[in-house]
Amino acid sequence: MEAVVFLFSLLDCCALIFLSVYFIITLSDLECDYINARSCCSKLNKWVIPELVGHTIVTVLMLVSLHWFIFLLNLPVATWNIYRFIMVPSGNMGVFDPTEIHNRGQLKSHMKEAMIKLGFYLLCFFMYLYSMILALIND
Repeated sequence: MEAVVFLFSLLDCCALIFLSVYFIITLSDLECDYINARSCCSKLNKWVIPELVGHTIVTVLMLVSLHWFIFLLNLPVATWNIYRFIMVPSGNMGVFDPTEIHNRGQLKSHMKEAMIKLGFYLLCFFMYLYSMILALIND
């Protein structure tokens, strides 16, 4: 059972890594003016909820399967994703808003956030891979 939990977490983490790379590529395209702000924000906002759901499912799964260290490691990022989604001002298009993305260095902060998440998901990937292999050996 433990191997199945880590296999699912590993697959979910792979999807989150690809999503983070997609966010970085799309934001860098906006930074270089290859795409306009409206199409960039529309592309990114489409993937905010799947990222939120994917990471929250893994966090809850670790809580249910009593892997406390991994749960506590995932909790701040899951909380940040939920907070960021809930605190979208009314009238904005979503977490990424085309009228505000160039203001106050928001583009740089979104890029930095995507890079930090990519590093975190890569760390989680290797941790889940190690845990899955360990669970398969112990069974």
